[in-house]
Order: sequence, then C-alpha cells, then structure tokens
Amino acid sequence: MITCTFEDGGTGKLRHVVIDTLVLKENKILLVKRVKQLLEGGKWGVIGGFVEPNETLKESVAREVHEETGYNVENITLLTVIDRPDRPHEDRQNISFVFFCTATNKDGEKDWESEEVRWFSLDELPSADQLAFDHDYDITLYKEYLAEHFSLPFLSK
Repeated sequence: MITCTFEDGGTGKLRHVVIDTLVLKENKILLVKRVKQLLEGGKWGVIGGFVEPNETLKESVAREVHEETGYNVENITLLTVIDRPDRPHEDRQNISFVFFCTATNKDGEKDWESEEVRWFSLDELPSADQLAFDHDYDITLYKEYLAEHFSLPFLSK
C-alpha cells in the first residue's frame, strides 16, 4: 500500500498500479524466471512491474519489457484489469493492467530481476505452481481470447 497526502491535507492508503505483459512471437510467449530475492523468486512469470511517475501504461509496458528482457515490442493491447484485493501471493494489493504485445528486435540484455529469459510454446508452459502470482490466469485468459475472440478488455465481475 502507498500512503498518500490529499489536497485537503488528509492521508490515506492507496493500492499500487502495475502492468503485466504477455510478450508473444510466433505462437510462443516470453517468460522470465524471477531472481530468488524477489517476491515469488525462482518462479516463471510474465514481464511486469510498477508504473512510474509521468509514464503512460503503454510506456510502462515497453520500458519493463526492454529492461527485463532486452526486447522491443509493438501492438500493445489491453487484455484485462485485475483489481481483486485478494490476488494470490501478493503483498501490496496491486491493481494490474494486463497487456499482450508482439516482440520485435532484441537490442539489450536482461536486468538483475530476471535470472533467465526463455521462449515457451503456448502449448508447453511451466505448470501453474511454477508460475508467479496469478500469471497462469493471465496466460489462460489470453489463450481463451485466441479461441473465442471475445471483446477486449475482458473485465470480470
């Protein structure tokens, strides 16, 4: 939670805004293995992080993907928003804007947050218990979108 001071001088606790991104190319998804010292360390995850001040959501997607993998991306599309305060394995009640996009060229290297970066076939993914947070849900929802082509963004009840 973030402690904020409002215009009237009062304070309150607010939730963090983060992005999670499914980076795709040729029916494959790029996952990162989180370093041990991070929350859910040692597990595979989609690329994500906190939205920085003065940054749009799409700018955050492009920055986080490049920082964690070295790839540039295009066709950034909002898949869903996860606003449940009881997200599994979460310690900050983050509100996540989940995107998918296409990887283009790679002109950088992974940063310290990623122990490993690897492409996986959408049909041969790590098991749910090997995936960080609720990233299994993100990937499953994307696969359902591919099969059903429902309207985006998908907002659950």
